[in-house]
Amino acid sequence: MATMMAVKETTGAKVKRLREDLSLSQRELAKLAEVSPATILKIEQDTVARPHPRTLRKLAEALDVPPRDLRAD
Repeated sequence: MATMMAVKETTGAKVKRLREDLSLSQRELAKLAEVSPATILKIEQDTVARPHPRTLRKLAEALDVPPRDLRAD
């Protein structure tokens, strides 16, 4: 019997996937979310362990998803 392993998706991976689904560049998302492009880069590279809740709310709004959808699995 094959076993399905749950794949955990980081916040950064979720932000990147959603951004790419909308065909947005990091710079475009940064502008929409009113954060710096460096912030987007750091989040997507998972160099920020726990992004600030306000930043996640801004990103969620720009990506048109609930903030909970950006939390790591």
